[in-house]
Amino acid sequence: MMNILKLSAITLLGSLFAFSANAEIAAEELTETTNLVMAGNKYVTLLGNQVNLGDNAPDFKVVTETFSPITLSEFKDKSVLISVVPSLDTGVCSIQTKRFNEEVANLPADVVMLTISNDLPFAQKRFCKTEKVDNMKILSDAVWRDFGQSYGLLIKDMGLLTRAIFIIDMDGKIVYKELVGNISQHPDYDTALAKLKSLSQLTVPVETATDKSAD
Repeated sequence: MMNILKLSAITLLGSLFAFSANAEIAAEELTETTNLVMAGNKYVTLLGNQVNLGDNAPDFKVVTETFSPITLSEFKDKSVLISVVPSLDTGVCSIQTKRFNEEVANLPADVVMLTISNDLPFAQKRFCKTEKVDNMKILSDAVWRDFGQSYGLLIKDMGLLTRAIFIIDMDGKIVYKELVGNISQHPDYDTALAKLKSLSQLTVPVETATDKSAD
């Protein structure tokens, strides 16, 4: 049994290395944007196609903590906030993810929150368990880098996603976009949350409002 588990792990890691190599080759053909985001006092180069307000949100494929594929199209008929972070193992990214995770209880049922990073699903699973992040979906773009390339978020020569917030309405349109100007800074939480709530056609569940008033 142990040998089978070891073989499965080796096969999985081998697949990941192959995906990574293919992603590097593909990255050479991607559009480059050089004047939007800084790391410290230097601009970084973003790879992929920039999306704009009013655009149809490109579909993408990422994976869950169990490497199960999941796509944006699975959340049709809902408003979706996508919180993008470089790595969950850094301070700002951790705070950003926990902040949005806490806000899920204050949201109506027709809105969804996702966090996407290029952390491996193993690391994401460990983070969620340690930090008790269990209200929102934490997804990895490490396998195909499809999300990062489709939204112009992949940082060249780092393999990370730049910090960003996107909100997609029920019609699949991008109605909010924030590329954080410096990857070490926080996004504008309040404005993003206000926009997300304004799109809902429902109200916060009564029991949630009651619980909050009792605190």
